[in-house]
Amino acid sequence: MGEEEEEANKAAGEAREEPDAIAAAEPEKEAVVEEEEEEKPEGGSSVNRDAALARVTTEKRLSFIRAWEESEKAKAENKAQKKLSAIGVWEDSKRASLEAELKKLEEQLEKKKSGYLEKVKNKIALIHKAAEEKRAVIEAVQGGELLKAEETAAKYRATGSAPKKILRCF
Repeated sequence: MGEEEEEANKAAGEAREEPDAIAAAEPEKEAVVEEEEEEKPEGGSSVNRDAALARVTTEKRLSFIRAWEESEKAKAENKAQKKLSAIGVWEDSKRASLEAELKKLEEQLEKKKSGYLEKVKNKIALIHKAAEEKRAVIEAVQGGELLKAEETAAKYRATGSAPKKILRCF
């Protein structure tokens, strides 16, 4: 009985060395101790003791295998998580650089657009100015023609003669 407890204590002590093994080994250790207490022979023969020792050794080995398996799984999960995180960071940096490039291009297009708008507005202003000048010239010519017609009419009135050209509109 003393050897079995020592083996169980050694298994528990070695399981404490690995943090992942603690959670896995403790419930199994309790189950092993309960099984040992239930199956203890009253006579205490060496055959039963050897069988119990073999069982404890087997359980210890299985416990170590489970702890190793959980440790390897945890390592694999951590490694995968680290790689996924790195991919996420890479994706975010690429997205940010492309968004910055897009913003830069939009700003350049906005500058070009505002430059073109300014040119078109200047052309419109020049056209408007030219149209105003042409209107002013036409109004001046019209004013001159009206003044000439008034002067000629005054001359005809003063002399009492009629104009030589007759309007043919009527």
